[in-house]
Order: sequence, then C-alpha cells, then structure tokens
Amino acid sequence: MVTKSLNNNLHKANKAKKDEFYTQLIDIEKELKHYKEQFRNKVVYCNCDDPFESNFFKYFASNFNALGLKRLIATSYKPSPIANTQLALFGNDKTLVSVKGRPKVNANKFIINEVHDLDGDGAFDLRDIAEQLKANKNNEWLPMNGDGDFRSLESIELLKQADIVVTNPPFSLFREYVAQLVEYNKKFLILGDQNAITYKETFKLIKEDKLWLGYDNGGTKWFQVPDDYNIETETRIKIENNIKFFSMGRIMWFTNLDTIKRHQEMTLYKKYSPKEFLEYDNYKAINIDKVSDIPMDYKGAMGVPITFLDKYNPAQFEIISSNNIRTNDRVPFKDHGLIKDKDGAINGKPTYVRIVIRNKKVKK
Repeated sequence: MVTKSLNNNLHKANKAKKDEFYTQLIDIEKELKHYKEQFRNKVVYCNCDDPFESNFFKYFASNFNALGLKRLIATSYKPSPIANTQLALFGNDKTLVSVKGRPKVNANKFIINEVHDLDGDGAFDLRDIAEQLKANKNNEWLPMNGDGDFRSLESIELLKQADIVVTNPPFSLFREYVAQLVEYNKKFLILGDQNAITYKETFKLIKEDKLWLGYDNGGTKWFQVPDDYNIETETRIKIENNIKFFSMGRIMWFTNLDTIKRHQEMTLYKKYSPKEFLEYDNYKAINIDKVSDIPMDYKGAMGVPITFLDKYNPAQFEIISSNNIRTNDRVPFKDHGLIKDKDGAINGKPTYVRIVIRNKKVKK
C-alpha cells in the first residue's frame, strides 16, 4: 500500500513536472522588443529560471549592455526535472557546471553586474559571462541556502532589489505569484494561461488598471518540457534535436509595464440591433460573441469575450460591476465585472465567460 505521505510527494512531483515549461527564445524576443527603453538602468529579476536552462536569462545576459541593465538576477529551483541536462546556454561546454564548489543539485543564484568582451571576439555574450562567473569577478554565482522557491525569505530578499520581474512562473501558483509582485510593488512581465483572467484576484487588478496584457498573446507557443512529460494528445508534443516540446494555445503575457497598444482605440463599425445583440436573462446587458462586433453606438452594458482584454483601452472602455446590472435577486452577488456559466444565460442557454464593459465614448 502506498502511504499518504508518498501519495502527496508523487502528486507534488507530478504537479511540478506540469509546471516545468521552458519558454523559447523566439517568443521572448518577440515580446521583449516592445519594452527595451523601460529596462534601461533597471535591475531585472528572473526568479523562476534555472540560469543554466532559462532563455529568459540567456536573453537578458546576452543583451545586458544593449538594454543598459543595471543588474540581472536569476535563481533556479531545486529540484528541476531538466536542470543542467538539456539546454546548453553556455555553449556545449559543460565544464562550468562542474566547477569546484558549484554543485549541480543545488538551487543557484546568478547576479550579473557587468558584461565585458573577455574572449576578444568583439561580442558581449554568454561565453564572456561564463568566464567572469568562473572567476567571480564583478558577478556572482552562488548556491542558495534553500530550494530557490520564489516564496522563500532568501528569494524575497532578492526580489526587494529588483525593479522589474520577467519570467514564466508556475501556472498552478499564478495567483500567489502575482500577489507577491503586487505586495512588493514590482513592475513585471510574465506568462500565464488565459484562464488566469477569470481569477477574481487577477481580474480585480485588471479592473483597477493595475494589470493588463502584453503584445504577443494567444496563438500556439511551444515550450520545452522534461523528457518524461506526456499527454494523451500526441499532436501537442514534438521532439527537435532530442529536446521535447509541448504546445499551448492560450498563453498570454501579463504586465504592468506600459504598452503602446493599450492606448490605441479600437475601431468599431457595427451598429446596435436588438435582434442581433440579445440581452441576458439575469442581467440588463447585451451579449457580444465577437470582439470585432462591439457596436459603436450602444451606451449600455455589454458582455464581451475575455479576448477583449487584448484590445482593451481604458480610455475608450470601462469595466463595470456585474452586480450593478443584475435583474434577478437570485443571482449570486458579484462585484468583479464577470458573468459566468448559467448567470450569463440567454433564453436559458448559458454563454461563455463574459467581461462586462461600457463604451465611454457613447453618451449615456
């Protein structure tokens, strides 16, 4: 018989494995190119990223001088299912991993203060950082006392030093992760599942204009996963150069860094028609099935798909409380601006999750 303790450990291990998604460099570059000036003279912290494996660390280390960073901090978590095994961020040379006093199994912290062209090839790259780390000159590579969990006191002390946090946090801990960033008043750019929009904690921040979406949202993104990671849908797994990848199609960038897109007004072309835009059974609001169908002339409350947030301009629209527009006292109290499940039914048929908005440009 498997003991309860062993069951718990197996469950935790399985959960950790399903959170072990390593972001591809191409996806990081595609998003980060929009924020370059906001990183100048800033301390960047990648606190869910094994420096040996993380493309976030690779991106910021390689572009340390181009971005004008003040400092780069990265921490790894122990144990990591693919730590020091697959990505060769320092080239094919694994000697750095086995330098005396740098054990493979420990959680590590890397603190990069400067990058110079030490090997004389005319470029500032990871080989130069590797040389500096070996000698511990102006940069630090040290084992952590604990396991590197972002919630540990050791990791929090590093967080306090940071200006901007950039990483792909564990999806299962998204609520807790964002709450910590908000508590310590940090700027951030992180990846998360689209469903995180519907978390009451996350949506409250969105409604209060303290969190919004980045640029490269949705579509299919491929993440590196451990070799023994498997799912039933084989088409979502591929292997390239002996590295396993897993595809996900609802991944968003969540941030509180300013973006150009959130200041751009959405072009509306449709006019309101009561036959086309039906009202919910329990709410005095009309249902919108496609963001592109938002009517230009409707002044009341509208329920729109959560994909609306990718085009949300707070100067053009406002997110309003769903409680303020309910028409049936049997509907549970809500104050977050979301309509869910049966609450959002039309003629008894439930719709998908909707965000309740009002067009500020249409006079009441």
